[in-house]
Amino acid sequence: MDFPEDLLYTKEHEWIRIENGKAVVGITEYAQQELGDIVFVELPSVGTEVEHMEPFGVIESVKTVADLYSPLTGEVVGVNHELETNPELANSNPYDKGWILEISISNMEEVKQLISHDDYVAHIEGIEE
Repeated sequence: MDFPEDLLYTKEHEWIRIENGKAVVGITEYAQQELGDIVFVELPSVGTEVEHMEPFGVIESVKTVADLYSPLTGEVVGVNHELETNPELANSNPYDKGWILEISISNMEEVKQLISHDDYVAHIEGIEE
């Protein structure tokens, strides 16, 4: 599985790319493999306030429905509308075209609670044992 080293992660299997006080968020390759074929992604509206580790949407696959959690508190400043018509992008390209939302970060202290690439890989290895 691929877990880019330049990203941060949550134990709930979201990835985060931080640039200029904003965070782009998506699901990891591990998450998309566990979900199976993704058929629907519920996106929040731009302007929605999201809270650290609170649900902001839903992702539905042929196997299950799961909540999506915001890794940081802030305002949604962008959503990937491409997922509305092509939700399978979260499967085929989770770290690029399959991104889900962009957040303007309200509390940079929360970034310290995200985990590094190495810690995320160790977390996955612990799940799979």
